[in-house]
Amino acid sequence: MSVSSLAEVLTVPGLLPVALLTLGVLLVNGWTDAPNAIATTVASGALSFPAAAALAAVCDLLGALLSAVFFPAVARSVLDLARFDGDSRAALWALCAALGAVIAWSAAAWVLRIPTSESHGLLAGLAGASLALGRSGGGVALRAWLRVLLALPLSAGTGWLLAKVLTARPGKPRSTAFYRSAQRAGAAAMALLHGAQDGQKFLGVFLLGLSLAAGQSRPSGPAPLWLSALCAGAMALGTALGGRRIVDAVGRDMVALDLRRGLAADVAGAVSLLGCTLLGLPVSTTHTKTAAILGAGQHPNWSVAGSIALAWALTFPVCGLLGFLCAKFLLFFL
Repeated sequence: MSVSSLAEVLTVPGLLPVALLTLGVLLVNGWTDAPNAIATTVASGALSFPAAAALAAVCDLLGALLSAVFFPAVARSVLDLARFDGDSRAALWALCAALGAVIAWSAAAWVLRIPTSESHGLLAGLAGASLALGRSGGGVALRAWLRVLLALPLSAGTGWLLAKVLTARPGKPRSTAFYRSAQRAGAAAMALLHGAQDGQKFLGVFLLGLSLAAGQSRPSGPAPLWLSALCAGAMALGTALGGRRIVDAVGRDMVALDLRRGLAADVAGAVSLLGCTLLGLPVSTTHTKTAAILGAGQHPNWSVAGSIALAWALTFPVCGLLGFLCAKFLLFFL
């Protein structure tokens, strides 16, 4: 479907709710997920929270824009996870249900100060909503889901292991100024890669909505520049609004970090995310960076870490069930 501007989205029947919900999830994603990228920088004192949030917002924007051109495989991998065939009107409502499930779960996690993953919430919500369509129009691709499930321990495990390696030896003494500058660069890299990963996922959902509104089950071409910019801008705005509660939970309550250990977590998380993005794997920035922080930090608070791990474990089943139930509810009125 060819939609050349945002104004045209308002005139396409059934597309406006999907567009608003997708932008809403992107806003929430920037608000609750991007803080993980700057948690170490704020916790170690390399940047104040407002300055770190502003830096992350700019880099999120750039990452989402650049990934639309250079790394479209992440968006395609999301579209491969679930089918939205059959009646396009029913499929659009099911897609709305999936996005609503992500917003509900993310809002609850923010209240509880738990850094959950909107990426995994999105994937689970899409799967649940697709199954609600039944055999005539829905279903999940087991091979695509296997890639997601394998990517989770790969990204988190790599981040944790690299952080451990980087902090295993004292290394050459560096000045405080060096660590502060390096951590700022690390935070910028993490935010850039967060935008590259998550911007692509939700851009893929927006493209799916455009296709369903045109009576097609899958997008047939690349995303237009205006759509990439719109999604990137919504995520950047959410990042600029902050997420101080989550920054404190991850960067201060879970472990003790100094400038050197904070830099190790930034480098480990960025390397892991970059590798997964180049491979086209849809992974979670939250899982990757939190695992890297846990690997680099001292005196871990296992109570906080346990509550985070529990939220990770619940994300797939809860968002999948929410997506399924919300879709069934909406489809009942069609």
